[in-house]
Amino acid sequence: MLICWDQWYPEGARLTAMQGAQILFYPTAIGWHPSEKQQNGTKQHGAWELIQRSHAVANGCYVAAVNRIGHEVLQGVGGDGIEFWGQSFVAGTSGEILAKASPNKAEILIVPVDLAQVDTTRTHWPFLRDRRIDAYAGLTRRLID
Repeated sequence: MLICWDQWYPEGARLTAMQGAQILFYPTAIGWHPSEKQQNGTKQHGAWELIQRSHAVANGCYVAAVNRIGHEVLQGVGGDGIEFWGQSFVAGTSGEILAKASPNKAEILIVPVDLAQVDTTRTHWPFLRDRRIDAYAGLTRRLID
C-alpha cells in the first residue's frame, strides 16, 4: 500500500513491486479546486488515471486507485475547498481499466483478479527483470537546478 502523494512517483511503485506486491493500493483524496476545474479538470484527472495505469504496466501488477467523492471546504481556511473526483478504479497488469466507480456516488468495487496473471505478465513483459540497474545511480539525488 502506498498513500496519496506516493501515487505520483514511479520509485515507490517499483520498490513495492520488487518486494513482491501483486496489487498496488493507492488510497487517496484528490480532486479539483472548483475554480480550476473547467480549465484544467480533464487533463488533471487524465494525468492521475494515466500515472496509476502506468504503474500497473511498468511493474506488471494490478493497481487499485481509491479516491473519495464529495466537496469539502475546511472551516477556518477559506477558499472554495476541493471537489474530489471519485472515479476509483482497478487496473489490470497491462494497465487496462477493469472496473471504475462513478464520480459522485459512494460505491464499493469488488473486482476479481487472477494473481497468476501477474507472473504471466512479468514473464512476457519482463520490465522488472530487464531493468538497467547500472544506469540508475542518480535516482537517490534530488533535482538540482
